[in-house]
Amino acid sequence: MPQKILAINAGSSSLKFKLYLMPKEQVLVSGLIDRIGHQDSVFTYKIDDKKYKIIQKVKDHPAGVKLVISALLNSGLVKNKSEIVGVGHRVSHGGSYYTQSVEINQDVAKRISELSVLSPLHNPVNLLGIESFQKLLPDAKEVAVFDTSFHSTMPPKAYTYALPYKYTKDYGIRRYGFHGQSHQYVYGEAKRRFGKNDTNKLISCHLGNGCSICAIKNGKSVNTSMGFTPLAGLVMGTRSGDIDPEIIPFIEEKAHLNSESIRSLLNHDSGLLGLSGVSNDIRDVLKAENSGNERAKLALDVFVHQIQEYIGAYTTDLGGLNTLIFTAGIGEHSASIRKRVCHDLSYLGVEIDETRNEANRIEIQDNNSRVRVLVIPTDEEIIIARDVVKVLGL
Repeated sequence: MPQKILAINAGSSSLKFKLYLMPKEQVLVSGLIDRIGHQDSVFTYKIDDKKYKIIQKVKDHPAGVKLVISALLNSGLVKNKSEIVGVGHRVSHGGSYYTQSVEINQDVAKRISELSVLSPLHNPVNLLGIESFQKLLPDAKEVAVFDTSFHSTMPPKAYTYALPYKYTKDYGIRRYGFHGQSHQYVYGEAKRRFGKNDTNKLISCHLGNGCSICAIKNGKSVNTSMGFTPLAGLVMGTRSGDIDPEIIPFIEEKAHLNSESIRSLLNHDSGLLGLSGVSNDIRDVLKAENSGNERAKLALDVFVHQIQEYIGAYTTDLGGLNTLIFTAGIGEHSASIRKRVCHDLSYLGVEIDETRNEANRIEIQDNNSRVRVLVIPTDEEIIIARDVVKVLGL
């Protein structure tokens, strides 16, 4: 029997949602509330081919949830709130507790809250979304779908840090990885289109305001760039990515900062924004570079170089490379960044066709490339909806 399932992706100032009819995977309504907490919050949603846009103040996430449910009821596609039988929530960090999606109860909610220290930008708002939907949809069952779960297949050599082992054992300090739903989805799409033999050594590049790279061997994550928290790995919009850890106490002493200030500096003031001094948005940084801004050029050079480093390293992990995927906001839409990343990868057999790349084709490799290079729009929400069906046995 078809069931209505909501997939929720709550960000620090946003709330993305899709209402599905499962298991048909039919999208009934999709939408986004952006700039939550501002006077000019923007609520956009789509039913069939008709788009709606509302600009009004949305005070906080609970207010956003009320707006979403009201829109669903007014659409006529949901006549009664009880028709929504399950709500799946993207949750950033599941720690060592959760290697798969789970139905949310008090213990699970408590764990998500405890893990906020490891994902301070995401877990708190993920939990806020969960609590809001529990209040307004009391008949629906809630499911947590963790970013970290897909990476639970990494071997110890990939997830273990070279710290005194007692910290690994006592505090669960290890590489967890994130963007799991995105990497899982684009791998699945590549396999569906081109077969498992041509996608058994695959690197997925999720490039947006948050960025991560994943090495996927025979469908399983074997390494990924984000680590104990989403701060590690690539240069991102406002996050530093990998740095020498000795920099942290050095800045603390020189600039007289405490640990909270350092955490804010690394998460909110670094990355493309910190390097360029222009913006965390790659489009703004590219424009500044074109205007002769040397710091913007440096920011882009560092950003691209870090991606290339990881691709090279992960090709070693995979024992070769047959498919390279670009996804998420930058990966899907910036032909310039894709071209720069691939330019120095010819030693791996990566060659792109500039016409295909500029056109954002699914396949952008040229005819001489030994590696298939793909641009696949990610769909984290369908992974969430599928997991709701699986967990709840619908």
